[in-house]
Amino acid sequence: MTAYVCPRCRVHAPADALTWCCPRCRGPWDLEFTSGPVSLTSLASRVNSLWRYEEALPLATHAPAVTLGEGRTPLVPITDGVSAKVDFLMPTLSFKDRGAVMLAELALRLAGGGGLGHVVADSSGNAGTAIAAYCARAGLDCLVLVPQGTSPKKLEQIRAHGARLTLVPGDREATARAARAAADEPGAFYASHVYNPHFLHGTKTYVYELWEDLGGRLPDTLVLPVGNGTLLLGAALAVDELHGHGLVDRRPALVAVQAEAVRPLAAAFHAGDEEPAAPAPARPTVAEGIAITAPPRGHAVLRAVRASGGTFLTVTEEQIRSAQRDLARRGLFVEATGVACWAAVRAAPREGESVVPLCGAGAKTGLAAGAPPPPVR
Repeated sequence: MTAYVCPRCRVHAPADALTWCCPRCRGPWDLEFTSGPVSLTSLASRVNSLWRYEEALPLATHAPAVTLGEGRTPLVPITDGVSAKVDFLMPTLSFKDRGAVMLAELALRLAGGGGLGHVVADSSGNAGTAIAAYCARAGLDCLVLVPQGTSPKKLEQIRAHGARLTLVPGDREATARAARAAADEPGAFYASHVYNPHFLHGTKTYVYELWEDLGGRLPDTLVLPVGNGTLLLGAALAVDELHGHGLVDRRPALVAVQAEAVRPLAAAFHAGDEEPAAPAPARPTVAEGIAITAPPRGHAVLRAVRASGGTFLTVTEEQIRSAQRDLARRGLFVEATGVACWAAVRAAPREGESVVPLCGAGAKTGLAAGAPPPPVR
Protein backbone atom coordinates (compact mmCIF):
# COMPACT_ATOMS: atom_id res chain seq x y z
CA MET A 1 0.00 0.00 0.00
CA THR A 2 0.95 3.67 -0.25
CA ALA A 3 1.99 5.68 2.81
CA TYR A 4 0.39 8.49 4.78
CA VAL A 5 2.33 11.71 5.34
CA CYS A 6 1.49 14.74 7.44
CA PRO A 7 1.72 17.85 5.24
CA ARG A 8 2.84 19.95 8.22
CA CYS A 9 5.18 17.69 10.22
CA ARG A 10 6.33 15.32 7.45
CA VAL A 11 5.61 12.40 9.78
CA HIS A 12 4.91 9.15 7.90
CA ALA A 13 2.74 6.13 8.65
CA PRO A 14 1.88 3.03 6.62
CA ALA A 15 -1.56 3.17 4.99
CA ASP A 16 -2.33 -0.31 6.31
CA ALA A 17 -2.26 1.01 9.89
CA LEU A 18 -5.30 2.28 11.81
CA THR A 19 -3.55 5.55 12.67
CA TRP A 20 -6.09 8.10 11.49
CA CYS A 21 -4.14 11.33 12.04
CA CYS A 22 -0.64 12.65 12.53
CA PRO A 23 0.46 11.59 16.02
CA ARG A 24 2.41 14.82 16.46
CA CYS A 25 -0.05 17.56 15.42
CA ARG A 26 -3.30 15.54 15.21
CA GLY A 27 -3.83 16.92 11.73
CA PRO A 28 -5.17 15.06 8.66
CA TRP A 29 -2.97 12.88 6.48
CA ASP A 30 -2.01 13.33 2.86
CA LEU A 31 -1.20 10.31 0.72
CA GLU A 32 2.15 9.61 -0.90
CA PHE A 33 0.83 8.39 -4.22
CA THR A 34 1.86 9.01 -7.82
CA SER A 35 -0.87 8.58 -10.39
CA GLY A 36 -0.31 7.32 -13.89
CA PRO A 37 -1.74 8.90 -17.06
CA VAL A 38 -5.20 7.74 -18.07
CA SER A 39 -5.66 6.98 -21.76
CA LEU A 40 -8.80 8.74 -23.02
CA THR A 41 -9.15 6.38 -25.97
CA SER A 42 -9.09 3.30 -23.74
CA LEU A 43 -12.02 4.35 -21.54
CA ALA A 44 -14.82 3.23 -23.87
CA SER A 45 -14.08 -0.42 -23.13
CA ARG A 46 -13.74 -0.06 -19.36
CA VAL A 47 -16.10 -0.66 -16.44
CA ASN A 48 -18.82 1.99 -16.24
CA SER A 49 -17.94 3.33 -12.81
CA LEU A 50 -15.27 5.54 -11.27
CA TRP A 51 -12.98 2.50 -11.12
CA ARG A 52 -12.41 2.99 -14.86
CA TYR A 53 -9.70 5.55 -13.94
CA GLU A 54 -7.58 2.83 -12.37
CA GLU A 55 -4.21 4.44 -13.18
CA ALA A 56 -5.23 7.42 -11.02
CA LEU A 57 -6.55 5.49 -8.01
CA PRO A 58 -4.40 4.39 -5.04
CA LEU A 59 -6.57 1.29 -4.47
CA ALA A 60 -6.83 0.37 -8.14
CA THR A 61 -8.03 -3.13 -8.93
CA HIS A 62 -9.67 -4.80 -11.90
CA ALA A 63 -12.28 -6.28 -9.57
CA PRO A 64 -13.02 -4.01 -6.57
CA ALA A 65 -14.66 -5.93 -3.76
CA VAL A 66 -16.79 -2.95 -2.74
CA THR A 67 -18.71 -1.21 -5.50
CA LEU A 68 -22.27 -0.19 -6.26
CA GLY A 69 -21.58 1.18 -9.74
CA GLU A 70 -20.81 4.66 -8.42
CA GLY A 71 -19.74 7.46 -10.73
CA ARG A 72 -20.36 8.31 -14.39
CA THR A 73 -23.07 10.84 -13.54
CA PRO A 74 -24.52 12.99 -16.34
CA LEU A 75 -23.41 16.48 -17.33
CA VAL A 76 -26.51 18.56 -18.09
CA PRO A 77 -26.60 22.08 -19.64
CA ILE A 78 -28.43 24.59 -17.42
CA THR A 79 -27.91 27.93 -19.16
CA ASP A 80 -25.51 29.28 -21.76
CA GLY A 81 -22.04 28.65 -20.41
CA VAL A 82 -23.14 26.73 -17.30
CA SER A 83 -23.58 22.97 -16.99
CA ALA A 84 -24.39 20.85 -13.95
CA LYS A 85 -22.80 17.56 -13.00
CA VAL A 86 -25.76 15.63 -11.58
CA ASP A 87 -23.85 13.91 -8.81
CA PHE A 88 -26.94 13.14 -6.76
CA LEU A 89 -27.57 10.28 -9.22
CA MET A 90 -25.38 8.02 -7.12
CA PRO A 91 -26.38 4.85 -5.24
CA THR A 92 -26.93 6.79 -1.97
CA LEU A 93 -28.05 9.99 -3.74
CA SER A 94 -25.00 12.14 -3.06
CA PHE A 95 -21.48 12.74 -4.36
CA LYS A 96 -20.05 11.32 -1.12
CA ASP A 97 -20.21 7.85 -2.70
CA ARG A 98 -17.09 8.77 -4.67
CA GLY A 99 -14.98 8.84 -1.51
CA ALA A 100 -16.98 6.37 0.58
CA VAL A 101 -16.30 3.50 -1.82
CA MET A 102 -12.56 4.12 -1.46
CA LEU A 103 -12.73 4.11 2.35
CA ALA A 104 -14.84 0.94 2.43
CA GLU A 105 -12.51 -0.81 -0.01
CA LEU A 106 -9.56 0.16 2.19
CA ALA A 107 -11.37 -0.94 5.37
CA LEU A 108 -12.19 -4.32 3.87
CA ARG A 109 -8.54 -4.89 2.95
CA LEU A 110 -7.48 -3.90 6.47
CA ALA A 111 -10.09 -6.24 7.96
CA GLY A 112 -8.63 -9.08 5.91
CA GLY A 113 -5.30 -8.52 7.63
CA GLY A 114 -6.84 -8.67 11.10
CA GLY A 115 -6.98 -5.98 13.76
CA LEU A 116 -9.93 -4.01 12.40
CA GLY A 117 -13.04 -4.44 14.52
CA HIS A 118 -15.43 -1.79 13.24
CA VAL A 119 -15.71 1.35 11.13
CA VAL A 120 -16.42 4.80 12.60
CA ALA A 121 -17.74 7.74 10.58
CA ASP A 122 -19.12 11.18 11.36
CA SER A 123 -21.23 13.32 9.10
CA SER A 124 -23.96 15.89 8.71
CA GLY A 125 -25.85 13.12 6.90
CA ASN A 126 -24.67 12.34 3.39
CA ALA A 127 -21.18 11.03 4.15
CA GLY A 128 -22.58 8.92 6.97
CA THR A 129 -25.19 7.46 4.65
CA ALA A 130 -22.56 6.66 2.03
CA ILE A 131 -20.18 5.04 4.52
CA ALA A 132 -23.06 3.02 6.00
CA ALA A 133 -24.11 1.78 2.55
CA TYR A 134 -20.63 0.75 1.42
CA CYS A 135 -19.86 -0.89 4.76
CA ALA A 136 -23.09 -2.87 4.33
CA ARG A 137 -21.87 -3.88 0.88
CA ALA A 138 -18.54 -4.96 2.38
CA GLY A 139 -20.08 -6.73 5.38
CA LEU A 140 -18.36 -4.41 7.86
CA ASP A 141 -19.69 -3.29 11.24
CA CYS A 142 -20.26 0.48 11.12
CA LEU A 143 -20.90 3.22 13.68
CA VAL A 144 -22.08 6.59 12.35
CA LEU A 145 -22.23 9.74 14.48
CA VAL A 146 -24.36 12.68 13.32
CA PRO A 147 -25.58 15.95 14.87
CA GLN A 148 -28.86 15.70 16.75
CA GLY A 149 -30.60 17.98 14.24
CA THR A 150 -29.80 15.87 11.16
CA SER A 151 -32.60 15.44 8.62
CA PRO A 152 -34.89 12.51 9.59
CA LYS A 153 -34.75 11.21 6.03
CA LYS A 154 -30.95 10.94 6.22
CA LEU A 155 -31.22 9.18 9.58
CA GLU A 156 -33.63 6.71 8.03
CA GLN A 157 -31.17 6.01 5.21
CA ILE A 158 -28.31 5.34 7.63
CA ARG A 159 -30.42 3.00 9.76
CA ALA A 160 -31.71 1.17 6.70
CA HIS A 161 -28.15 0.18 5.79
CA GLY A 162 -27.74 -1.47 9.20
CA ALA A 163 -25.28 0.99 10.73
CA ARG A 164 -25.32 1.76 14.43
CA LEU A 165 -26.35 5.40 14.73
CA THR A 166 -25.42 7.89 17.46
CA LEU A 167 -27.02 11.34 17.59
CA VAL A 168 -24.65 13.84 19.19
CA PRO A 169 -26.03 16.93 20.98
CA GLY A 170 -24.68 20.17 19.56
CA ASP A 171 -23.37 21.18 16.17
CA ARG A 172 -21.27 19.50 13.49
CA GLU A 173 -18.03 20.25 15.35
CA ALA A 174 -19.31 18.50 18.48
CA THR A 175 -20.04 15.45 16.34
CA ALA A 176 -16.53 15.50 14.87
CA ARG A 177 -14.99 15.62 18.35
CA ALA A 178 -17.11 12.66 19.49
CA ALA A 179 -16.12 10.68 16.39
CA ARG A 180 -12.42 11.36 16.89
CA ALA A 181 -12.71 10.04 20.44
CA ALA A 182 -14.44 6.89 19.16
CA ALA A 183 -11.76 6.52 16.47
CA ASP A 184 -9.06 6.29 19.14
CA GLU A 185 -10.58 3.08 20.52
CA PRO A 186 -8.71 -0.17 19.72
CA GLY A 187 -9.75 -1.82 16.47
CA ALA A 188 -11.57 1.22 15.10
CA PHE A 189 -11.02 2.34 11.51
CA TYR A 190 -11.93 6.01 11.18
CA ALA A 191 -13.58 6.29 7.77
CA SER A 192 -13.27 10.05 7.86
CA HIS A 193 -14.06 11.95 4.71
CA VAL A 194 -11.92 14.76 6.17
CA TYR A 195 -8.89 13.06 7.74
CA ASN A 196 -8.38 10.08 5.43
CA PRO A 197 -6.91 11.17 2.06
CA HIS A 198 -8.26 8.12 0.22
CA PHE A 199 -11.59 9.95 0.25
CA LEU A 200 -10.06 12.83 -1.74
CA HIS A 201 -8.71 10.38 -4.30
CA GLY A 202 -12.29 9.21 -4.73
CA THR A 203 -13.77 12.68 -5.12
CA LYS A 204 -11.13 13.58 -7.72
CA THR A 205 -12.93 11.25 -10.14
CA TYR A 206 -15.53 14.03 -10.45
CA VAL A 207 -12.99 15.96 -12.53
CA TYR A 208 -11.76 12.88 -14.41
CA GLU A 209 -15.34 12.33 -15.54
CA LEU A 210 -15.65 15.94 -16.69
CA TRP A 211 -12.40 15.56 -18.62
CA GLU A 212 -13.75 12.44 -20.29
CA ASP A 213 -17.21 13.91 -20.98
CA LEU A 214 -15.68 17.03 -22.55
CA GLY A 215 -13.44 15.02 -24.85
CA GLY A 216 -10.14 15.56 -23.06
CA ARG A 217 -10.50 19.12 -21.82
CA LEU A 218 -11.80 20.93 -18.74
CA PRO A 219 -14.12 23.96 -18.40
CA ASP A 220 -12.82 27.44 -17.61
CA THR A 221 -14.22 27.36 -14.07
CA LEU A 222 -15.11 24.67 -11.56
CA VAL A 223 -17.56 26.06 -9.00
CA LEU A 224 -17.50 23.89 -5.87
CA PRO A 225 -19.23 23.95 -2.45
CA VAL A 226 -16.90 24.09 0.53
CA GLY A 227 -17.52 23.01 4.09
CA ASN A 228 -14.64 20.65 4.81
CA GLY A 229 -13.60 21.06 1.18
CA THR A 230 -13.37 17.40 0.18
CA LEU A 231 -14.79 17.88 -3.32
CA LEU A 232 -12.66 20.94 -4.01
CA LEU A 233 -9.47 19.27 -2.79
CA GLY A 234 -10.23 16.19 -4.86
CA ALA A 235 -10.80 18.43 -7.87
CA ALA A 236 -7.46 20.16 -7.27
CA LEU A 237 -5.73 16.76 -7.13
CA ALA A 238 -7.27 15.71 -10.43
CA VAL A 239 -6.39 18.99 -12.16
CA ASP A 240 -2.77 18.68 -10.99
CA GLU A 241 -2.58 15.09 -12.23
CA LEU A 242 -4.19 15.75 -15.61
CA HIS A 243 -2.03 18.81 -16.20
CA GLY A 244 1.10 17.06 -14.94
CA HIS A 245 0.58 14.20 -17.39
CA GLY A 246 0.00 16.63 -20.26
CA LEU A 247 -3.64 15.58 -20.63
CA VAL A 248 -4.94 19.17 -20.33
CA ASP A 249 -3.12 22.31 -21.42
CA ARG A 250 -4.64 24.70 -18.89
CA ARG A 251 -6.03 24.60 -15.39
CA PRO A 252 -9.54 25.81 -14.57
CA ALA A 253 -10.14 28.37 -11.84
CA LEU A 254 -11.53 26.85 -8.65
CA VAL A 255 -14.35 28.98 -7.25
CA ALA A 256 -15.34 27.95 -3.73
CA VAL A 257 -18.82 28.64 -2.35
CA GLN A 258 -19.87 28.94 1.29
CA ALA A 259 -23.10 29.93 2.97
CA GLU A 260 -23.01 33.52 4.23
CA ALA A 261 -24.07 32.17 7.64
CA VAL A 262 -20.98 29.92 7.97
CA ARG A 263 -18.06 31.34 6.01
CA PRO A 264 -14.74 30.81 7.84
CA LEU A 265 -12.77 30.06 4.69
CA ALA A 266 -14.32 32.84 2.62
CA ALA A 267 -13.47 35.30 5.40
CA ALA A 268 -9.89 34.04 5.59
CA PHE A 269 -9.48 34.16 1.80
CA HIS A 270 -10.64 37.74 1.46
CA ALA A 271 -8.57 38.80 4.49
CA GLY A 272 -5.46 37.30 2.89
CA ASP A 273 -5.01 34.78 5.68
CA GLU A 274 -3.46 31.34 5.22
CA GLU A 275 -5.64 29.73 7.89
CA PRO A 276 -9.25 30.29 8.95
CA ALA A 277 -9.67 32.15 12.22
CA ALA A 278 -10.61 30.36 15.43
CA PRO A 279 -14.11 28.91 15.07
CA ALA A 280 -16.95 31.26 15.90
CA PRO A 281 -20.51 30.21 16.70
CA ALA A 282 -22.27 29.24 13.50
CA ARG A 283 -25.50 30.88 12.50
CA PRO A 284 -28.28 28.58 11.30
CA THR A 285 -28.24 27.73 7.60
CA VAL A 286 -30.31 25.50 5.35
CA ALA A 287 -27.00 24.41 3.75
CA GLU A 288 -26.26 21.99 6.59
CA GLY A 289 -23.70 20.01 4.60
CA ILE A 290 -21.25 22.92 4.37
CA ALA A 291 -21.84 24.41 7.85
CA ILE A 292 -18.30 23.69 9.06
CA THR A 293 -16.82 26.30 11.41
CA ALA A 294 -13.33 24.78 11.76
CA PRO A 295 -12.33 22.77 8.65
CA PRO A 296 -9.19 20.70 9.41
CA ARG A 297 -7.94 21.08 5.82
CA GLY A 298 -8.68 24.81 5.67
CA HIS A 299 -5.09 25.74 4.86
CA ALA A 300 -5.04 23.33 1.90
CA VAL A 301 -8.37 24.62 0.58
CA LEU A 302 -7.22 28.25 0.67
CA ARG A 303 -3.94 27.34 -1.01
CA ALA A 304 -5.68 25.38 -3.79
CA VAL A 305 -8.13 28.18 -4.59
CA ARG A 306 -5.40 30.81 -4.69
CA ALA A 307 -3.09 28.64 -6.82
CA SER A 308 -5.86 28.19 -9.40
CA GLY A 309 -6.58 31.91 -9.73
CA GLY A 310 -10.03 31.33 -8.28
CA THR A 311 -11.96 32.99 -5.49
CA PHE A 312 -14.53 32.47 -2.73
CA LEU A 313 -18.19 33.42 -3.06
CA THR A 314 -20.88 33.37 -0.39
CA VAL A 315 -24.65 33.00 -0.74
CA THR A 316 -27.48 34.07 1.51
CA GLU A 317 -30.26 31.86 2.80
CA GLU A 318 -32.76 33.41 0.42
CA GLN A 319 -30.42 32.94 -2.54
CA ILE A 320 -30.11 29.26 -1.63
CA ARG A 321 -33.88 28.84 -1.34
CA SER A 322 -34.45 30.67 -4.62
CA ALA A 323 -31.83 28.53 -6.39
CA GLN A 324 -33.45 25.35 -5.08
CA ARG A 325 -36.83 26.42 -6.46
CA ASP A 326 -35.26 27.46 -9.76
CA LEU A 327 -33.55 24.11 -10.30
CA ALA A 328 -36.70 22.22 -9.32
CA ARG A 329 -38.58 24.08 -12.04
CA ARG A 330 -35.87 22.98 -14.47
CA GLY A 331 -36.51 19.35 -13.49
CA LEU A 332 -33.72 18.94 -10.92
CA PHE A 333 -34.77 18.58 -7.27
CA VAL A 334 -31.61 19.13 -5.23
CA GLU A 335 -31.10 19.48 -1.49
CA ALA A 336 -30.28 22.95 -0.16
CA THR A 337 -26.55 22.35 0.30
CA GLY A 338 -26.31 21.03 -3.24
CA VAL A 339 -27.73 24.18 -4.84
CA ALA A 340 -25.26 26.60 -3.21
CA CYS A 341 -23.04 26.69 -6.29
CA TRP A 342 -25.95 27.36 -8.63
CA ALA A 343 -27.04 30.16 -6.29
CA ALA A 344 -23.55 31.66 -6.49
CA VAL A 345 -23.37 31.46 -10.28
CA ARG A 346 -26.80 33.07 -10.61
CA ALA A 347 -25.67 35.94 -8.40
CA ALA A 348 -22.20 36.36 -9.93
CA PRO A 349 -21.97 34.84 -13.44
CA ARG A 350 -18.50 33.87 -14.65
CA GLU A 351 -17.05 34.40 -18.09
CA GLY A 352 -16.47 31.31 -20.19
CA GLU A 353 -17.64 27.80 -19.42
CA SER A 354 -18.49 26.81 -15.82
CA VAL A 355 -19.60 23.54 -14.24
CA VAL A 356 -21.47 23.29 -10.94
CA PRO A 357 -22.07 20.06 -8.98
CA LEU A 358 -25.53 19.04 -7.81
CA CYS A 359 -24.31 17.11 -4.80
CA GLY A 360 -27.36 15.70 -3.02
CA ALA A 361 -30.92 14.75 -3.92
CA GLY A 362 -33.80 16.92 -2.74
CA ALA A 363 -35.57 13.78 -1.52
CA LYS A 364 -33.07 13.67 1.34
CA THR A 365 -34.32 16.88 2.95
CA GLY A 366 -37.27 18.31 1.03
CA LEU A 367 -37.59 21.98 0.16
CA ALA A 368 -35.63 24.33 2.39
CA ALA A 369 -37.68 25.85 5.19
CA GLY A 370 -39.33 29.07 4.15
CA ALA A 371 -39.40 28.19 0.47
CA PRO A 372 -42.88 27.98 -1.08
CA PRO A 373 -43.46 24.96 -3.31
CA PRO A 374 -43.22 25.39 -7.09
CA PRO A 375 -46.52 26.33 -8.73
CA VAL A 376 -48.75 23.53 -9.97
CA ARG A 377 -49.44 23.86 -13.68
